[in-house]
Amino acid sequence: MTRPPSRTWLNRRAVNEALLALLFLAPALVLFLAFTFFPIGFGFVISLHNWRVGPREFVGLGNYARALAGGSEFWSSLVATLTYSALAVPIQLTLALALAYLLFQKVRGKALFRVVMFLPWVTSTVATAAVWARLYSPDIGLINGALKALGLQPMRWLLEDKGIFTLMARDWGLPIPAWLTGPSLAMVSVVIYTTWVFVGYNMTLFLAGLGNIPPEMYEAAKIDGANGWQLFRHITWPLLSPTTFFVVLITIIGTLKAFNHIWVMTQGENGTQTASILIYRQFYEFQRAGYASALAFLLSGVILLATLIQNRIAAQRVHY
Repeated sequence: MTRPPSRTWLNRRAVNEALLALLFLAPALVLFLAFTFFPIGFGFVISLHNWRVGPREFVGLGNYARALAGGSEFWSSLVATLTYSALAVPIQLTLALALAYLLFQKVRGKALFRVVMFLPWVTSTVATAAVWARLYSPDIGLINGALKALGLQPMRWLLEDKGIFTLMARDWGLPIPAWLTGPSLAMVSVVIYTTWVFVGYNMTLFLAGLGNIPPEMYEAAKIDGANGWQLFRHITWPLLSPTTFFVVLITIIGTLKAFNHIWVMTQGENGTQTASILIYRQFYEFQRAGYASALAFLLSGVILLATLIQNRIAAQRVHY
């Protein structure tokens, strides 16, 4: 009769397997600790201090209290960030889905259109933002040049801090309450650029999702007499929900932490000072590393909260 292995031998084997697994994981763990965990932990330590060049004063949660105090610039920057996200996300997703659905059909030259739409995303953001800033120039910009050629009034675009509804009411000679001014024209101009850059990337993701839908389902529905809208409503949209959830998630996160193009185009002026711009200014212009770190953690909390809310909604509406 074969003798069963002893408990001691089994425990030793389990320990050896665990040590071997840790040995293989060690390089990745070291990199994670060095470049992720340690910077986050050290950033939190900085946020608890009045951290400047020279003496450093421990202030505890003072930086957080200052940021969350009523009337602080963090709240205004957060409003600008949420406004930017609320404008950019629906426009990007609607156009991306429409273009993806169109280019998924049997359209002549669709491969070329896909490449052209994707090019802005692979181009340097700083370079394209600088080009668009020149296009928006009130004096030498091509956009105002086209408006003048059409007999329309040129706009100040990135230099305009007034809300778009205020500008429209002024042109029409209508009174408008203060709370209905709308986002600044500079913010809308940035959103237009953002849409031009990212709609192609989102379109590509939607195309990938459309490609995963079995064509047999469309064929069966057509045999039953379904029209184009019914195919989209009852087949495409439900089966595209996982892709839609992913695209919405990364787009919202991207807009909440957007920085490069906003800084290049407006430097955060004229109603475009988002939370990322405020953090940059506090850190580099005013040398308030502690306060900037606290702002960064608060922004991370907002992004985490938005992600959790989306996950909660997705659990009820996404069909896998």
